[in-house]
Amino acid sequence: MDWNSVAFAFGLTMFAGLSTGIGSAIAFFAKKTNTAFLSVALGFSAGVMIYVSFVEIFVKARTELTAELGEGPGYWATAAAFFGGILFIAIIDKLIPSIENPHEMHKVEEMEDVQAMKDKKLMRMGLFTALAIAIHNFPEGLATFTAALTDPSLGIAIAVAIAIHNIPEGIAVSIPVYYATGSRKKAFWLSFLSGLAEPVGALVGYLILMPFLSPVVFGVLFAGVAGIMVFISLDELLPAAEEYGEHHLSIYGLIAGMAVMAVSLLLFV
Repeated sequence: MDWNSVAFAFGLTMFAGLSTGIGSAIAFFAKKTNTAFLSVALGFSAGVMIYVSFVEIFVKARTELTAELGEGPGYWATAAAFFGGILFIAIIDKLIPSIENPHEMHKVEEMEDVQAMKDKKLMRMGLFTALAIAIHNFPEGLATFTAALTDPSLGIAIAVAIAIHNIPEGIAVSIPVYYATGSRKKAFWLSFLSGLAEPVGALVGYLILMPFLSPVVFGVLFAGVAGIMVFISLDELLPAAEEYGEHHLSIYGLIAGMAVMAVSLLLFV
């Protein structure tokens, strides 16, 4: 066991998860939401995750599983694990009530809505949003950790993509909590702590799976990770990118993310 690799993978997962704090800080210190930038950034994040899922992660999983199980059964197992990952994150998404789902985007300008601060229900909304984000971040943490443990350069790319994805989630937690309490400090820390679910997800997943790690388990897990990231990109990132800005900006960001990911992978060939 290479503990340096484990520590590096865990550190990347921690960075990705705690970037919710960046979103919270933006909410408090920016005068206006830069919607164009957020739209491009979220599209970019989706591009990175979609490209790397299909071109790199799915292929590695298939290679591992076909080597162990044979060409036909290995490919079937890869496809099943991929859609299993999608089903897993979709079920998590479905279990969260829509009113408390972190997909609802918020802008910094909402901080100026004084009337909203009087609404006592907002604290509950903020707490449930933090919980919803924590639940979403759990499998994301496992995805980042698994990728980083297998291929550090791949792990860095995924960690950065997920970090970008977590910034607006930090805004989504901090705004209603600030409304309800008037405390920037409470709002920031609740937002920051919701991101801890990613390293916790990585740690719990690793401890549970460590005794069973084999080429087949690794292949299934990796294909599942690809499914999780594709679902997050299509269900969360791209809709959020379009909500923040123009349709074309999100698509330009998507293509740029794919191109940067392609170049970065080619540099390591």
